[in-house]
Amino acid sequence: MKLYEQKAYAYFPGCSLATSAKENNKSLLSMTKKLGVDLIQLPDWNCCGSSSTHSINHGLAIDLAGRNLSLVPTNLPLVVACPSCYIRLCQGYYQIKESKELRDKYEEMWNKPFNDDLKIIHLFKLLENMNIKNRIANSKILKDISYVPYYGCMLSKPIDIPKEENYNGTIESVMKSMGAKHVEWSSMQKCCGTFLSVTHPKSITPIVNNIITEAIDSKADCIVTACSMCHLNLEIRCDLGKKLPILHLTELISIALGSKSYKKWFARHLVDPYPLLKEKGVFDDVA
Repeated sequence: MKLYEQKAYAYFPGCSLATSAKENNKSLLSMTKKLGVDLIQLPDWNCCGSSSTHSINHGLAIDLAGRNLSLVPTNLPLVVACPSCYIRLCQGYYQIKESKELRDKYEEMWNKPFNDDLKIIHLFKLLENMNIKNRIANSKILKDISYVPYYGCMLSKPIDIPKEENYNGTIESVMKSMGAKHVEWSSMQKCCGTFLSVTHPKSITPIVNNIITEAIDSKADCIVTACSMCHLNLEIRCDLGKKLPILHLTELISIALGSKSYKKWFARHLVDPYPLLKEKGVFDDVA
C-alpha cells in the first residue's frame, strides 16, 4: 500500500508529547481522528534516548531505538511527531540495517527479525499524505492572524539519515491554507537550547529571549512551532516582560477541523493563546 492510501499508522509519541506537551499529542490525535486516520500507539514504548543517551552511550542509544522499532507491526509505517525522537529512531534504524553485528544483536535481544522495509515518517510527511492543505483550505479560520514559523534546528539538520526530506515551508503552506499571514524573520531554525534547558537553564534564557524579541519586533501575533521541546523552552525560559502566544501547528489544524477541545489544550500553555484567537474572530463562543 502506498503511503497516501494508508489509513492506519503505528505511532511513537515520545516523552515530551506524553508529558510536558500533552496538548500537542491530544490535538494531533484529534486531527487524525477527524481526518479518518488511525494512529496506533506503540505498546509499552520507551524513551528514544534523545540528547543525553546518544551523547554518553552510543550502544545504549541504539538499543533504546531498537526496542521501539521492535514494537512496530510489520505492516504499518511509523509516525513520529517529535523532531528529536524522529532523528534518534531513524539513526538507530539505519545503523542496525547497515550493520550485521547490530542486526544480529537486535534479533537476539528482541527475538524477531529486523524489518528492512519499515518506513519511519515525520508528522509533516503524514500531513502531506493526508492532503491536509486541501482538507482545510476552505476554513480561512486564521485570516486575521499573522505569525512566524519556528522549526527549531533538529528538522533542518538531520544526521546520518539518507535521502531525508526538507520540511522547510510546511508550516507556512499549511497555515496559508487556513488564511494566516506569514511574517518573514531570521530565527525560524535557530536552536532553542534543547536539553541544555535542564542542565544549564541560565545559558538558555538569553537565547530564548533573542528569539522571542525578534518575533515581537516582526509584529507577528504569535509563533507557530513544529517541535514540542522548542515550544516548552520558548515558554518556560523566556523572562521578558512582553511575551507572545506560542501554538503547536496541530492545535490550529484541529481547530480548523472543528475541534472544541482547545480550551483544555490552551490551559497547559504558559501564555494563553485564547484571548488572541478570540480577538481575531477565530471563535464565536464566549470564554
